[in-house]
Amino acid sequence: MFEPVSSSSHRRHFLLGGAAMAGALLVGWGFLPPRQRLEGDTPLPGRETDVALNGWVMVGKDNLVSVMLAKNEMGQGVMTALAMLVAEEMDVPLSMVRVLAAPIDKIYGDTTLLADGLPFHPEDQSAMRHLGHWLSRKLAREIGVIATGGSSSVRDSWLPMREAGAEARARLISAAATRWGVPVSECETSNGKVKHARGLVAPYGDLAAEAAEMASPGFQLKPAASFRLIGKDIPRFDVPAKSDGTARFGMDIRPKGLVYAAVMMCPVFGGKLISVDTRQANEQPGVLRVVKLAGDRSGAPDAVAVIAGSWWTAQSTLALLTPEWDEGQQASLSTESLMEQLSHSLTHGSGTTLHSVGDGVDQDDLPQALQSEYSAPYLPHLPMEPLNCTAQLIDGRLRLWLPTQAPSIAVSTAARVADISQDQVDLQTTLIGSGFGRRLETDMVAQAVALAKEMPGVPVQLVWRREDDIAHDFYRPASVARLTGVLGTEHKIKSLHIKSASAAPIQQLLHRAFGLPVAGPDKTAAEGLFDHPYEIPNQQIEHVIAEAPVPVGPWRSVGHSHHAFFKESFIDEMAHAAGADPVQFRRDLLSAHSRHLAVLNKAVARAGKIPGGRAHGVALHDCYGSIVAQVAEVGIEDGRVRVHKVVCAIDCGLVVNPDIVRQQMESGIAFGLSAALHGDLKIAQGRVKQKNFHDAPILRIDEMPDIDVIIIDSEASPGGVGEAGTPPIAPAVANAVFKLTGKRLRSLPLRLTG
Repeated sequence: MFEPVSSSSHRRHFLLGGAAMAGALLVGWGFLPPRQRLEGDTPLPGRETDVALNGWVMVGKDNLVSVMLAKNEMGQGVMTALAMLVAEEMDVPLSMVRVLAAPIDKIYGDTTLLADGLPFHPEDQSAMRHLGHWLSRKLAREIGVIATGGSSSVRDSWLPMREAGAEARARLISAAATRWGVPVSECETSNGKVKHARGLVAPYGDLAAEAAEMASPGFQLKPAASFRLIGKDIPRFDVPAKSDGTARFGMDIRPKGLVYAAVMMCPVFGGKLISVDTRQANEQPGVLRVVKLAGDRSGAPDAVAVIAGSWWTAQSTLALLTPEWDEGQQASLSTESLMEQLSHSLTHGSGTTLHSVGDGVDQDDLPQALQSEYSAPYLPHLPMEPLNCTAQLIDGRLRLWLPTQAPSIAVSTAARVADISQDQVDLQTTLIGSGFGRRLETDMVAQAVALAKEMPGVPVQLVWRREDDIAHDFYRPASVARLTGVLGTEHKIKSLHIKSASAAPIQQLLHRAFGLPVAGPDKTAAEGLFDHPYEIPNQQIEHVIAEAPVPVGPWRSVGHSHHAFFKESFIDEMAHAAGADPVQFRRDLLSAHSRHLAVLNKAVARAGKIPGGRAHGVALHDCYGSIVAQVAEVGIEDGRVRVHKVVCAIDCGLVVNPDIVRQQMESGIAFGLSAALHGDLKIAQGRVKQKNFHDAPILRIDEMPDIDVIIIDSEASPGGVGEAGTPPIAPAVANAVFKLTGKRLRSLPLRLTG
């Protein structure tokens, strides 16, 4: 079970004074070992009878083990998977485990995301790459940003949470051995108890207080051969409460005296509020206040909010407001003009080369080269739970109730807007009704805190309408790419040049979150193109960062989500030009990549024969430490693409919970199909045209294909699964459509007409 708890953050200051001193400090710091992640500075939440054994684990007198969850549950199963890591090492059944939201402390900071963001090719084994990853992980440990994203939850928590469980177990054994006067080596554990051959038995709850007082003993992690939980299909903790309606999401928070707020924001990107007549709105029964909100660095635009005794009253009263907006220079912005700007950047912009091997495409080969251009549109996130935040400023402290993917960033934003220290912010995270990257942002936090300042002592719950969310998202960036390939001997690609252009989502996120300048490379803007595994002797992959007034941010699988479509569709084009089978064509380009070959072969073998009137399309993609191959069985019905079945094979390294992996592959395919078949944000006169699910549709149940997931046995380190299933589905479907119709679809969404 999951119990959200209140936590206080602590402000950290990291100052470097002068370039010379900074350089000396960084050099010396770089040689130090990474800081430990077992013991934090913040007291753990829990019951009076709970005893903390380290920064991740508490044991109660009733033998209940409390595990700190630093990653937020938004349907991806981390609550269960991460609890399994601790339970495995502690030798306790999951029935003895409860999960609590971790407090804000640096030991919970994600050290994987920053390393993942470095623009190194996966096969780069240079000293520079190893040093970069080493230093970035150390730096991330110092910064301590707590976030759930980048499919990093299990990858980042795999060692610290197992170590926390193993250390807690070692403490308990040491306490029992001391009490009984026996060697530690003669004690063993099972089912939450320490045992000795003489018949001595002590439950963990009886030993916890003594164990906490002992010096931290040495410990060893279990070998994989000894796992009893890891690798098993374990039912998820969060499903029962979500099934019976007792789960508490952000919108379910009901502190005493709660009032509600709805907001109207400038409909044009970058527009400003000139004035608004609030008299009629203020006279409505139940309306408490009408508030003007200035734009904020978090990305929140100028707005007007109504605070009322009910959310219905608040949002319906917005219709009585007639604000005057300065729509600014973006009032004529359109989808067409934005795509024209991208095309211009692709042709004339100076790109950053992310990967270069050999000589690239020789000018003499250009007459024989195959060249294609691909494009993908802006896309909203469309999380099922509307954006919301509840804030209360009382007695000099700020209370926040929030479904967030980035607790530490939310606390920082809240403190800045409230003009208080981060120590004065108490955050209670809740379950998240899907995030997809949207809840890494804190624009709704800035607005809720600003409203709470207007109502001192009163909790204010801000809830966005679906229309607000679609019109004021941080979208997946529109992207274009030009791919040029030359065939050599034996049906292989001799040379490949890729140039792409888009805005940079992580650059913009870092500016909104930390005020960092929007500058430098952004690996996510080109990922999925420069880091492919295909063995091509001459390659040059470059990306142009093309800024636009449309705000962008991370979207499930970020750059991989559309670049897999570009890359895998073009590989099929090259196979067709070579007169080769597209599967064998890929095999020939992967002779040194045994894991990729195994995944591809498993998916193709399972797909079997193609039913009459249908076609199979294949795509292979790796991201977040996982390799996925998908075979889509596609037909054409009434002039539309119909996906009947998807076979999905994945090698995600050592698997913690196979059932969760299957669920995430199914989820990623459904999410990717929604984008592939329907996703198409339209902009006119500086405004987003779509309003709700009627004109921004997602995959319907009658469109959902049968999905067959194959998990490859692997001894590699755990990879991410929350996003890895999304990228291959669009190209797999597009490649099948080409087989059926002879028409190569090079833009998303996949439509045969229009």
